[in-house]
Amino acid sequence: FPQDAQWNDIDYMDGYRDFTLDSQKFASLPSLVQDLHKHGQRYVMILDPGISSTSPHGSYWPFDEGLRRGLFLNTTQGQPLIGQVWPGFTAFADFSNPDTHQWWLENLQHFYAHVPFDGLWIDMNEPSNFMDGSEDGCPPGDFDSPPYTPAVLGDSLSAKTVCASAKQKASVHYNLHNLYGLMEAKATASALIQIRGKRPFIISRSTFPSQGRYSGHWLGDNRSQWKDMYYSIPGLLSFSLFGIPLVGADICGFSGSTSEELCTRWMQLGAFYPFARNHNTQNEKAQDPTAFSPAARTAMKDVLLTRYSLLPFLYTLFHRAHLQGDTVARPLFFEFPWDVATWELDRQFLWGRSLLVTPVLEPRVDSVTGYVPQGTWYDLYTGSSVNSSGEMLKMSAPLEHLNLHIREGSILPTQKPGTTTEMTRGNPLRLIVALSSNATAWGDLFWDDGESLDTFEQGNYSYVVFNVTQNIFTSTVLHASTEATKVTIGTLSIFGVQKPPSKVLLNGQEKPFSYLDNQVLTVSDLGISLSQGFSLRWL
Repeated sequence: FPQDAQWNDIDYMDGYRDFTLDSQKFASLPSLVQDLHKHGQRYVMILDPGISSTSPHGSYWPFDEGLRRGLFLNTTQGQPLIGQVWPGFTAFADFSNPDTHQWWLENLQHFYAHVPFDGLWIDMNEPSNFMDGSEDGCPPGDFDSPPYTPAVLGDSLSAKTVCASAKQKASVHYNLHNLYGLMEAKATASALIQIRGKRPFIISRSTFPSQGRYSGHWLGDNRSQWKDMYYSIPGLLSFSLFGIPLVGADICGFSGSTSEELCTRWMQLGAFYPFARNHNTQNEKAQDPTAFSPAARTAMKDVLLTRYSLLPFLYTLFHRAHLQGDTVARPLFFEFPWDVATWELDRQFLWGRSLLVTPVLEPRVDSVTGYVPQGTWYDLYTGSSVNSSGEMLKMSAPLEHLNLHIREGSILPTQKPGTTTEMTRGNPLRLIVALSSNATAWGDLFWDDGESLDTFEQGNYSYVVFNVTQNIFTSTVLHASTEATKVTIGTLSIFGVQKPPSKVLLNGQEKPFSYLDNQVLTVSDLGISLSQGFSLRWL
């Protein structure tokens, strides 16, 4: 099975305290992380902003040092505000204070020396509190009891969070509450850059506009129910609109026991979340792919391999999100705003402008009805075409199948999938051309080393544009780097070629090809470096 990352929830900690390790249950974690790295995989761990305040003085540096430097939220009396989270009584880091960023960095550096993590999962950062306000409640006043209280959980601004009157470096918490997750994400991103010298990978529960620059987001603790799987799609699309493109839900559900059918369908949908992670709570049945029948395992493996094959396309979409704020997963009305039928669609979505995803969201069915906008769409797997006038179409959807269609006029860069992104990166590319009704198509590919900082800004990347017109495919290298020399283009598949060609010419030289009755032309064994432009013509 493809797997790129192993995650840890709070169980790895000693008494659920940040920056500690359970020396009994997780003593071998450093060697596990070393083994993951040996196999080209990554390790991501959870952190909370609540710092345990009850350890004996001198035994827990994060609290002792934070207290000494004055880095926690304070009450109106100037003392650390004490709430309660997983480790018990806790103080809350004040990320509006630049000195807190330095303390956060130092804590992470100390832990990284023992467990060299690759990314961080920041949770409970609304901030969440098992108490209402603090151990002493909240003082009277307009901050905690404003003249108008929004319709919030518990009918109080302090319900399950800290007092709105709490003091922070930048302002009163009333003014900063919604920024708390963003400020923690900024501190965490800065720390990861300084520690690892690579792009920071962060997933955050609490978010605010602009946070897509610093972190991604998961949609919180869902349930193993069909309706929760469906709800994840509007959640996914909403956060795409908010400027946080790296988003997804817990695949197969977090709480409750999943079923084999639900988990199989959810793995199919989840493989097309920009952020794809299977995660569940304690004391429920296992829901990793190996926990199910051979048929379900095969279906899950197949869809994960499909995702991995599309990584070059997905990565290019993320580059566009970085460069100009594009969405990665997007609602259909973004591409077809004139088509009123797309305005309320929330059971399908697109990757970029080109790939239509139509998942099954109901139990005990072997077909799905989805909207197909006007034009020609091609089955990703077979290249067979569907000509739509803009209508709801019934599609075959046995348990092992997810419907994926490519929009006419698109060129998708794909790759032979491996079991990790690192392994996949070394495999040959396959370019899939979906010809339009006038036999044209366009696509592009952004390629760099995948993890260095500011590759685009420093020019350490390759950018290639693909184009088809008048039966001629051209690959034009607009910017080149050494990374592109490590990758070859192996196969060109052209969907929608109306009649069998008599010959195919690669840079003027005749080349073997195959042509199927469903109008798919395939040219294999190209062996062309991505760094080289080329043309291919069929006659």
